Amino acid sequence: MATPRDIRRLAFQALFQLDARGETEAEGIRAALIEIGEEDPAEFSEKELNKAFAIAQAAYRNRREADEESSRLAPTWPASRQPAVDRAIIRLAHYEMTLGEINPKIAVNEAVELAKRYSTERSPSFVNGVLDKILKRVLAEKKPAAETPSEQSLNGPG
Repeated sequence: MATPRDIRRLAFQALFQLDARGETEAEGIRAALIEIGEEDPAEFSEKELNKAFAIAQAAYRNRREADEESSRLAPTWPASRQPAVDRAIIRLAHYEMTLGEINPKIAVNEAVELAKRYSTERSPSFVNGVLDKILKRVLAEKKPAAETPSEQSLNGPG
């Protein structure tokens, strides 16, 4: 049984391929994932492979939003100038953070780990810097209304 980290790694690899080859090649990319599962069925079940591919496709479809936010936060390194590996990592983490199904801090940590494993020496700090800013926004948006001061507390006791 694959761990969430394993599934995320596979999703990252599929997302990287989608970015390089385009969504018209999606079936070929999916078939490559299935081959991975067939080579070592103990590592990934069909359900896990499908989940990884679905995450990759969703992150790919959400790429414009991720790229716009990334470019706003790091204007000297817009998505078009980022190494393809870093761009895929940031897109995946952005998708996971904004989806709300996992703790966004975990998404940042996992993205940094992917950058350490698959990208350049400088990439982990770059990825962390961009995603930390996104994390702050995501966390601020998730604060429940009960935590925000009411108008009454701002005006003092009635």
